[in-house]
Amino acid sequence: MEPLDNIPTYVSLTFLACVITCFGFLYYAATRAGGEKGNGAVIMTTFIALWIFIVTILSLNGFYQDYDFMPPKLFLFLGIMIICIAGLFIYPKTREFIGQMPITTLTYLHIVRVPVEIVLWWLFINGAVAESMTFQGVNFDILSGISAPFAGLFLVGMKSKSKLAAIIWNLMTLGLLVNIVARAIQATPYFFDPAIYDQPNVAVFYFPYVLLPLFVVPVVFFCHIASFYQLIFIKEPEEDY
Repeated sequence: MEPLDNIPTYVSLTFLACVITCFGFLYYAATRAGGEKGNGAVIMTTFIALWIFIVTILSLNGFYQDYDFMPPKLFLFLGIMIICIAGLFIYPKTREFIGQMPITTLTYLHIVRVPVEIVLWWLFINGAVAESMTFQGVNFDILSGISAPFAGLFLVGMKSKSKLAAIIWNLMTLGLLVNIVARAIQATPYFFDPAIYDQPNVAVFYFPYVLLPLFVVPVVFFCHIASFYQLIFIKEPEEDY
């Protein structure tokens, strides 16, 4: 029996809704940045859709569940995503494109972290992730999602701005993201220590939850880095919603 056979259908559907929401926010931000003349939005969303398709097909065929392969395939693909995100800030054209993305949209996207944390809790009570990865343990990332509307309205919004406060908020919520990612890696079968964790983190090696480390987390990370870029290097961040 597969480790996720007992997971209720509503858990997977909720998580897939989170994936679609992330994609929708990115698409909207890209279209606002691209304008009528550019094709950056088409290129970006096409790449993302292709990436999701490839990750999905590989996960459905058990590609990431080969725990004897070194380095771990899941971590290799996560590394590819991080390199791609870093690459976006190397070239002037892509930096300009990122600088035109509405920072409010990039901030509101973090709201998705609330349902994601609920999904993690559901996975824990069904034995698919460790308790420490949930808000019942030492994962406080749900606070990022709860505070995102406030940050969007009052820290980077059209009527009210506080650049320093926005930078501090992004630093704190990025720290919460790093915390849970580090714990998630430690709880995978590669590093699992029963003295520290109650159960291994296996859900992320199966569809659809493989899209958490290979799509949702990189998207959230990108939104933080793009926001830092706008807040620090651009005098007037994009104000549109």
